[in-house]
Amino acid sequence: MSADELTPMRQQYLELKARYPDKILLFRMGDFFEAFDADAELIARELEITLTSRPMPRGQRIPMAGVPCRAVDTYIARLVERGYHVAVADQVEPPGKKLVRREVTRVVTPGTLIDPAMLDQRQNNYLLALVPLKNPHDESWARCGLAYADISTGEFAATEIGADHTEAALGVLEELARLKPREVLLPKSWADRGVTLPNGAFATPLPDHRFELGAAQSVLRAHFQVRALEGFGLANKPLATCAAGALLNYLYETQGSNLAQLTTLRTYSTANFMVLDANTRRNLELTETIRGGKVQGSLLSVLDRTVTPMGSRLLRQWIGQPLLDITRLNARLDAVAALQADGVRRAEVFAALKPIADLERLTNRVLSGTALPRDLIALRYSLESVPALRNVLYELPALHSIRDRLDPCRPVIELIAAAIADNPPAALRDKVGIIREGYSA
Repeated sequence: MSADELTPMRQQYLELKARYPDKILLFRMGDFFEAFDADAELIARELEITLTSRPMPRGQRIPMAGVPCRAVDTYIARLVERGYHVAVADQVEPPGKKLVRREVTRVVTPGTLIDPAMLDQRQNNYLLALVPLKNPHDESWARCGLAYADISTGEFAATEIGADHTEAALGVLEELARLKPREVLLPKSWADRGVTLPNGAFATPLPDHRFELGAAQSVLRAHFQVRALEGFGLANKPLATCAAGALLNYLYETQGSNLAQLTTLRTYSTANFMVLDANTRRNLELTETIRGGKVQGSLLSVLDRTVTPMGSRLLRQWIGQPLLDITRLNARLDAVAALQADGVRRAEVFAALKPIADLERLTNRVLSGTALPRDLIALRYSLESVPALRNVLYELPALHSIRDRLDPCRPVIELIAAAIADNPPAALRDKVGIIREGYSA
C-alpha cells in the first residue's frame, strides 16, 4: 500500500514505529492506548486481551489491541516483567479538528522503572552495563568495565574488574550475583558469543560503537557539566568510563532529558569488600532462601527490622557487600552498640522514623519531573519529621555523624506548605484542588 493511500493517523503511527522498531509501541487514541500489526498480536497474547482489527483502504484490515489509559501502567508492568521494552506515544496537544500530534513521551524497560507501582519498595531496580576487554591470547576476559544505576533512587556507580589481576569473568559474575540487575547492556559482539546472566536479568545488546570511550567521556562531561572526569575516580579506568557512558546514553534515549536525579558517579573497587560468589550467597541464604528463592527465612529477613524502605534497601546492600575496612566496620558496630544499650532512645528513633516516607524515590520523582501532587505532600510531611530525628540522635554520640548530615530543608517545606493543598487529588489531570487557594507564584 502506497503512502498516499494511508490515513494521516496511520502515517503518524508508522513514523513513530520506525523510530522504535524494537519496542512495543502503545499509541494513544482517545481513552485507550492501542497497538497495531505484530505489536497488537503480541500484547493480545501476553496480556490475554481481545485482538481486533481496524479497516484500511482496499478492504484490508490490520490487527489492533488496546488497553484503557487509566490502567495502562498496570499492563506496561506486566509486559516489562516479561522483558519487553515499551514505547508510549501520548497526545502532546489538546484534541481539535485536525490530527492530534503524538510523540513518544517515555520508553519503559526492565532497568528503567520509576513508577512506584512497578517497583519493590525494599529492593533496588538496577540497570547495568558491561564492557569486556578480550585477552589477546585466548577468548577469556582480560578486564571488564561495569557500571550500574537505579534511576528511582539516583544511585550511579562504576568499577573496573580485572585490573588488580583477579579473574575478570569471575569478578563480573560475583557482581551480577550481588546486584541482581533487571537489565544488562552489553556490546552486541559479546552478546552474540553468549553471556550467562542471573535469573530475572534481561540482556539488551547494543551496537559496539555505543560503548566507545570518546562518546562515553562526552556524555558524562555534558551530564555532570565538568571538563574532566578525574574527580569521579575515572582516571586510568577507560572500561569503567565506557560502561558508565553507555549506560547514561541509554538512559537519555529512554528517559529523555529527565535525569536530574543522577547527581554524581561513584567509583569503587571490589577489592575493598569481601568476595562472595553466587554459590556462596545462595548457600548462606543471605537475601533469599535456597528453596523457593524467598526473602522470608533468609538472613535478611532475620535482621531486617528497618522502618523505612530506604533502610531496608541499604541493609540489603550491606549484607550483599560485606566491608573489609576495619574503621568503617567499627563505626557501624559502635552505632549498633549505642542503640542496643539504650532502649528508650532506640524506641524514640523508631518513632521518629515512622512518619518518613521513601525520601530517596520521592525526591528522585521530583527531580525527574514525574512527581504527583500527593508525592509533594508526602515529601513535606517526611521533611517535617527530620528535626525530631535529629533531636533524638543528639543524645547518641556514636550517631552524630549521621545526625550532622540530616537537613530538614526548611525552604522546601515552606514552599510546599504554601503552594500545595493539604489533600490534593491523586492525578495531575484533576487540576482543581492541587494549588492552595490564594497562592500566587
